[in-house]
Amino acid sequence: MKAIILAAGRGSRMKSLTDERPKCLVELRGKPLLEWQLQSLRAAGISEIAVVTGYKRELLADRGLTEFHNPRWADTNMVSSLACAEVWLEGQPCIVSYSDIFYSPDAVRSLMTSQASLAVTYDPNWLELWTQRFGDPLLDAETFRLNSDDTLAEIGNKPQSVEEVEGQYMGLLRFTPAGWAEVVRLRGELTSSQCDKMHMTNTLQRVIDADRVAIEAVAYSGEWGEVDSSEDLSAYQ
Repeated sequence: MKAIILAAGRGSRMKSLTDERPKCLVELRGKPLLEWQLQSLRAAGISEIAVVTGYKRELLADRGLTEFHNPRWADTNMVSSLACAEVWLEGQPCIVSYSDIFYSPDAVRSLMTSQASLAVTYDPNWLELWTQRFGDPLLDAETFRLNSDDTLAEIGNKPQSVEEVEGQYMGLLRFTPAGWAEVVRLRGELTSSQCDKMHMTNTLQRVIDADRVAIEAVAYSGEWGEVDSSEDLSAYQ
């Protein structure tokens, strides 16, 4: 199995911390976020890893990683960046990781053993972490609802209460060629401008609504975090 790290964006919410480096090179506990991801992926047994670059791509060179470059990184969102790695996604199952998160190898292993065409990890104990980060957890939360068979029923909408959030989507996924083909099919129904604006959670909701491919939701209760601000760095220290 291969892995793809999505590192094209600047991370503007990090402000001056990303003036001279991409977000994935911001340090947490003494090492760049990218190193946290690489260590966990490799510890889970994945040796072929690619990075989708964009902003300051030269700083991600010479790291032993396959590079897929998104030259339109400033004008597109994450799914367009992922599409730059379609030659991998079409050929075999791939773990896909955001570049602003950290997690343990167990999170990766839980996805590697999934038999679903498309799977995501989520944190069922999200409320404590989101309260720590934001005070009011609903300030940044998105809906995340499950079906009785642990497939995803809803993701990415604005919740009105914590009861609408059965877990926190982590930004760590697994695509098989069949799962990726469904994303390609759905993107083919959109204009180029609409494709440019598609977020990952919007895309997952479109997959749910199309009802052709089920998305398995894999619970993960180990250590992890998402870094969106300097305040997040302080919280995770």
